[in-house]
Amino acid sequence: MSWAAGALAALLLAACNTTIEVPADKLPRFEAPAARPHVALVLGSGGHRGFAHIGVLKVLEEEGLKPDLIVGSSVGALVGALYASGMSAVEMERLALDLNIADFFMEWRAIVGFPVSGRGLQAFVQRVLGERTIESLAIPFVAVATRARDRKLVAFNRGDIGLAVRASGASPGMFDPVKIGEELYLDGDEASPVPIQLARQLGAQVVIAVDVSAYAETTPPDVPKEWIEKDARRARQVRLEGRAADVMLHPDLGYYVNPQEPGRRRAMAKAESLAREHLPEIRAAFDRARQSRPTARMPSAEASR
Repeated sequence: MSWAAGALAALLLAACNTTIEVPADKLPRFEAPAARPHVALVLGSGGHRGFAHIGVLKVLEEEGLKPDLIVGSSVGALVGALYASGMSAVEMERLALDLNIADFFMEWRAIVGFPVSGRGLQAFVQRVLGERTIESLAIPFVAVATRARDRKLVAFNRGDIGLAVRASGASPGMFDPVKIGEELYLDGDEASPVPIQLARQLGAQVVIAVDVSAYAETTPPDVPKEWIEKDARRARQVRLEGRAADVMLHPDLGYYVNPQEPGRRRAMAKAESLAREHLPEIRAAFDRARQSRPTARMPSAEASR
């Protein structure tokens, strides 16, 4: 990069306000919940593949199957927060089809090749949900992030929703780490793409999980090595945690998902179809939860400091 180009880049970065102020008492944090959930819905990471989550929500809602805890990682945190707010799956579908993803990346720094701040995502959540906090949502909700200094899983179930979702989706190389208090946080995908074990630690009797990652066998031959390695790492993590799920839904969306409207519709339809196929299994899991009581296990999720 030439001196002039470097100077321009520095100027643009300096001009870009990457902070949306959140009062100290509303910073995302974790507090042990008073009640134990019967059914947890766990929504996994996957970028724009996350439109598929809405297809699953449509089926659950039509069947009157309502979780009493939603846990989300990365895009799963975004979708989970919106649904936990009381927004219907049909309303979310309309919002998803109208969404301009480019708004999340509209910063000068993106033009010069730097990761974006995530401010656009945070602002979107605040615009849709207002100034509400996580604890005020209609359904208890947990956003998962990765603490940068030790790569530990951190759960947020209190505080500002937009900042928690922004931290949960701070994918390295695409978004800057997000500072909350004195800590920096990365995408929840880094520590737990589908945080099933966390849902169990929070006392869930039944866990319905949705994994929207690509199937290894759909990988094209020209995919960069780092993508293959990331896919393999994610698959290992999901496989380990998946053993603790009562129902695991893994729709085959293909390796590439078109982020434009046709691709969004297709992702939602694929997941909706799979959820319908598994309805007997899902209903049975909800029935088991109704017949049992949560255990007395204490949450062991890492609290935000």
